[in-house]
Amino acid sequence: GMLPLAPVPPGPWSLDYLPTFDDLPWQTDVGHPTADPRAVLAFEGGETAALRRLKYYLWDSNCVARYLETRHGTRRGFLGGDYTTKFSPWMALGCLSARKIYHEIAAYERARTANRSTYWVVYELLWRDFYRFYGCKHGNRIFFAGGIIGQAQSWNPDGEAWRRWREGQTGMPLVDANMRELKATGWMSGKGRQCVASYLTLDLRVDWRRGADHFESVLLDYDVCSNWANWVSAAGLTGGRVNRFHIPKQSRDCDPEGEYIRTWVPELAQVPANRIHEPWLLSQE
Repeated sequence: GMLPLAPVPPGPWSLDYLPTFDDLPWQTDVGHPTADPRAVLAFEGGETAALRRLKYYLWDSNCVARYLETRHGTRRGFLGGDYTTKFSPWMALGCLSARKIYHEIAAYERARTANRSTYWVVYELLWRDFYRFYGCKHGNRIFFAGGIIGQAQSWNPDGEAWRRWREGQTGMPLVDANMRELKATGWMSGKGRQCVASYLTLDLRVDWRRGADHFESVLLDYDVCSNWANWVSAAGLTGGRVNRFHIPKQSRDCDPEGEYIRTWVPELAQVPANRIHEPWLLSQE
């Protein structure tokens, strides 16, 4: 049988106690966090909020039935909460399980519709599982400089290139918009992560581990296996296909009107849509 739980003594450390921001043991004075109004969602922790998001994305909005058409952005680019599920922060913290999502989608398919979009959300869950098995198989090699294949690389030691990427000041609009969103909110779309990783490792030739470590530090949905396995893959060090993204093309495909870029790179606010993805092509006039 189950053993009885020991009684929790009253006082500040009882189960009823929830520390405030000011109760946390900061080493120095830290200002209260503020929400950025441009954020895709006001992410709230806990299972209740996770289940509310799951219900909204499936049953309240039917967004799950359009996932395949919106997952790489809409006419507004990567703005708003509905272009992808946004389940990952809750999954990363154990507030929402892949199994719960799978069974809820199965119920939705029985009750409403089953299409390529509902299938594709489950497919994304399988990718998440795949990276866990990938980590189990390769162990610490997903952290090695030479990746899974142990291939020595000559990385660019330029600290300025790294800094400009991290701060969203590369001059490549889509990269800068995504990196600024990440810095301000802790979130970045899946397609955005692929693009900025490709640009850092295959164009700037900066050590991929710096990018993976930075993501580990700032992502709301950081997950060891998904993060490091995706980064070593982006660097082309798994023995499989190397995916080098053409950033201006991705920008035109994912943010055709440039609204996402203008939101996060306001210095380009007056650039027309036909040049915002490659502003260096603007004439002097």
